[in-house]
Amino acid sequence: MILWLLNNFDTLTLTIVIVGGIMIVAVAGAMLVRRKFPQISEGGHNEMIGNVLGMFGAIYGIILAFVIVALWTQLDTANTIVASESTAAASIVRDADGFAPAEGARVKAAVGAYVHGVVEVQWPLMHDGSPDYEATAPLVREIYAALQSYEPRNSSEQSFYDSAVGSLDDLVQQRRARITMATQQLPLLLQTLVYGGALVLIPMTFLFGVRSKRMQALFVGSVAALIGFSLLLTLVLDRPFSGDLSVSPKPFKEGALSQFWK
Repeated sequence: MILWLLNNFDTLTLTIVIVGGIMIVAVAGAMLVRRKFPQISEGGHNEMIGNVLGMFGAIYGIILAFVIVALWTQLDTANTIVASESTAAASIVRDADGFAPAEGARVKAAVGAYVHGVVEVQWPLMHDGSPDYEATAPLVREIYAALQSYEPRNSSEQSFYDSAVGSLDDLVQQRRARITMATQQLPLLLQTLVYGGALVLIPMTFLFGVRSKRMQALFVGSVAALIGFSLLLTLVLDRPFSGDLSVSPKPFKEGALSQFWK
């Protein structure tokens, strides 16, 4: 469900639907409760309801803050992984300039095929939340084969060769981390706390008595909007490779790797 929402609606649409929808439902619910139980507007239990709301709100706020920080850190980590993987690929290309022309061209061709495979084949799979580890595995083996078949002829070429092999090892490590990150999502327990907490907290605001209907609608609507924006942020950050805020494959098209996209 989360993937479907992220991949079919932009952030503005999600904001209108989620935040606006929660506000409308909350205000409508408050007015319905006020009509069914008019004595609530007298505020006879406001002290108790206020204390309970304050306690629940504090606990829920801590949970939301923890979740949002964790998800933002996850997104930042995914960006770092992609940058590191693309940097490793670019390093191999630069090191290949120090090889004999024919062997260097073969290594570059293998890296170019890998870069295209990541962006054109594996990225859409990660976008849909179903990355296939084997989708680019043959392309990695081609880079290994190109390097393994090369015999450095002097110390200069040996230095570039050793550097390229080290970069390839880094690329493989970051590739595995990227694919693993593409399957990450908020654990079920935290999802229950975040979304279930909203279902508990918002209805409690209906019980806080306010004589003016407008003031009650403003009070309930403001709380619902704050919770709605928090849920929206949780939603769009939950999948680092899906939605408008997803990690971009742009690093695989920049620097030394840009030559493969001309």
